[in-house]
Amino acid sequence: MPIVRRAETRDTDAVLALLEGLGRPEVAEDASGQRAVFVDHLGYDDATVFVAEQDGVVAGVASLWLRPRLNWVTLEAWVPDLFVDPAYRRLGLGRALLEACAAEARRKRCHRLSLDSGDQRAEAHLLYEDLGFVHAGRHYVLTL
Repeated sequence: MPIVRRAETRDTDAVLALLEGLGRPEVAEDASGQRAVFVDHLGYDDATVFVAEQDGVVAGVASLWLRPRLNWVTLEAWVPDLFVDPAYRRLGLGRALLEACAAEARRKRCHRLSLDSGDQRAEAHLLYEDLGFVHAGRHYVLTL
C-alpha cells in the first residue's frame, strides 16, 4: 500500500528524477538551480508537493497549486505535475496522489480540481476518468 505524504527537502533528488519522466529538463550535472526551485516550492503558501512511497522508495509525485480565477470567489486547485515511475504503476500510487490533492483542495474550499495531461497519456486518462475527472478542453502552449 502506498504512503502519500507532503514532500520534504530530503525528497529533492528523487522528485527531480521523476519529473524527467514528464519530459521536463534532465537533472543537470550541477543541479543546484533545479534543487533550489524545488525547495522554494515547499515553502509557497499556495502550493503543496506530495510524494508517494512504495516499499520506502519515492516512486510518485504530484504538485498542487491554488490559484484565483476571474469571476470565481473561491480558488481553483490545479495539478500541473503528476508522475509515477513506470516500475510502480498499477499499484495505486497515482490514485493516492490525486486523492491527496483532492482532499487538500476540499480542505481549502476550492471550487474544482483541474489537471493537464498530454494526449499520449491514454492510460493516465483512464485513471482520471475513473476518479470523476471529465475531459474539459484543450491546452495550448507557446514556448518563449
